[in-house]
Amino acid sequence: MSTANYPHPAVTVDVLVFSLINNELKIALVRRDIEPFKGIWAIPGGFVKETETLETAAKRELKEEAGIKEVFLEQLYTFGDPKRDPRERVITVAYYALTPSYKLQLRADTDVSEAKWFGINKLPELAFDHRVIVNYAIKRLRAKLEYTGIAHAFLPDEFRLSELQAVYEAVLNKKLDKRNFRKHIETMNILESTKLFDTEGAHRPARLYRVRQKTMITL
Repeated sequence: MSTANYPHPAVTVDVLVFSLINNELKIALVRRDIEPFKGIWAIPGGFVKETETLETAAKRELKEEAGIKEVFLEQLYTFGDPKRDPRERVITVAYYALTPSYKLQLRADTDVSEAKWFGINKLPELAFDHRVIVNYAIKRLRAKLEYTGIAHAFLPDEFRLSELQAVYEAVLNKKLDKRNFRKHIETMNILESTKLFDTEGAHRPARLYRVRQKTMITL
C-alpha cells in the first residue's frame, strides 16, 4: 500500500548529557546560531538523515554541536506535540547520557555558537519544548537512582562513599543524613569494597568502593 497520501512528519533527535561538576548536577547545552530560536540555548540535536538510525543521528549531532563523543546513550522518550516546532510537524526522540566531567570537553561547532554546562537549577530560557524534555529526564534519573547502581556513571571506577553520597544529593537536590544513606546503600547491595584507600587531601584515608558488576546499569 502506498503511503504517498499520508503526512510525513520530520524526525529529530535531542541528546541530554548530564555530569557532576563541583558536586552540582549539570547538563550540556548549546546556543543556537540559526532560526528558529536563534541565540537561545537548547539541548544538542538535529534532524535525522534518511540513511541514519536514530542512535547514529544522536551521536553525530552530539559530536557536531558539542564536541562530545564516545558516551553511552540510552533512549529516553519520544516527544510529539504538533506545535513543538514552529517550522513544521517535528517528532523528536530524546536520548540521555551520564558521564564524569573529566571525560568531556565541550566544543561548539556547526549551527551553534557556544556550548556550556548549566546547573539543573540554573537553566536559561530553552528553545522549543526543551524545558519539558529536561524535566522529564531529571525525573527519570531520580527514579532510577532509587533502585539501580546508576550513580556510578558520574564517578571513577573506585570511589569513596562520601563521593557517592554527593552524587545522590546533587541529583535529588537535597541533603542526606550520612548514617541513613549508608544504611540505604547497604540494603541495595550494589557495592563491594576494595582493598584500596584514598589517601589524598586533608581527610583521613577512606576505603574505596566499586559497583558490583551485575548491578552496573548505566542508565
